Amino acid sequence: MSPKTDVGVGRRTPKALAVPLLFFGAIGLFVAVFAFHHFLVKVGAAPHPVAEVEIAGRRVAMWKPAGAAPPDGYPVILFSHGFTGCGTQSVFLTEALAQDGYFVLAPNHRDGGCGGALGHEAPPFEKLAITPPQAPFGKPEVWTDTTYRDRGDDLEALLDTIFKDASFQGIPIDFSRIGLAGHSLGGYTVLALAGAWPSWKDRRVKAVLGLSPFCAPFFKKGGLGHLDVPVMYQGGTLDIGITPTVRRLGGAYDLTSSPKFYLELAGAGHFAWTNPNKSYQPTINAYALAFFDRYLKGATTPDPLAQLLEQPWPRDVSDVRYALK
Repeated sequence: MSPKTDVGVGRRTPKALAVPLLFFGAIGLFVAVFAFHHFLVKVGAAPHPVAEVEIAGRRVAMWKPAGAAPPDGYPVILFSHGFTGCGTQSVFLTEALAQDGYFVLAPNHRDGGCGGALGHEAPPFEKLAITPPQAPFGKPEVWTDTTYRDRGDDLEALLDTIFKDASFQGIPIDFSRIGLAGHSLGGYTVLALAGAWPSWKDRRVKAVLGLSPFCAPFFKKGGLGHLDVPVMYQGGTLDIGITPTVRRLGGAYDLTSSPKFYLELAGAGHFAWTNPNKSYQPTINAYALAFFDRYLKGATTPDPLAQLLEQPWPRDVSDVRYALK
């Protein structure tokens, strides 16, 4: 056999491999995106129907408060979802807040991608499309106060609208008691609106709850030390992408102005604050409700936070820090 005919025997050329590789690569990508789509739908799935309204051209999940209205009206909490999440991604929390007497609104931001936010009437590949981030999460130093400004605009549009009347959807509102809660990129959003980006600061905001909040962009250019409102951070020992930037020496918690609180959940990952993970929901709710009751309702006798701050903590809590002054 000549050398010419011997070359390449038993081997495929790169050109011959290209077509099957592209085919199986496309199949793999479809499966991965479909699996992520399925996960997002699961994240946004509520155990029962959630009321939705349109406010300032935005689709908003709404939970009306339980119990008789206080003399000055109900306090309000706006919830901001995580990247590609949706307003119904943490129903266990938003519903608990409403049951505790808060009027809760949660908009679908432009990057929303879970539950009904996907638009189930769209073609399959349109539904599977995922919005790229406005700036790389791995490069927080390139983020500025223009990054995701549209999310802050969403929350401010809601506040501007409900502030026009003494009541909204038949709910009397106390405009002096406005709180914000947000998960992941939603945590970035609510911290920014409270003043972590000074140019975003909305003085109507009186208390902020950050659930595994993406706060690294604020380290060099932000104003965590000048928030001037009570802040509670919640993180988890397995939330390796975000919690270390909150709890480390010189991290977000250390830089934040007082009063401030940090709750760490043992074994919790980044999605512990979404619907599918039920393991930590009672503890998340207990600390969130106590925080807002203390700083929006003025509950001090007894202080609902006091018994949760001191040991023994609930068994799924690994660390609690706080500074009142």
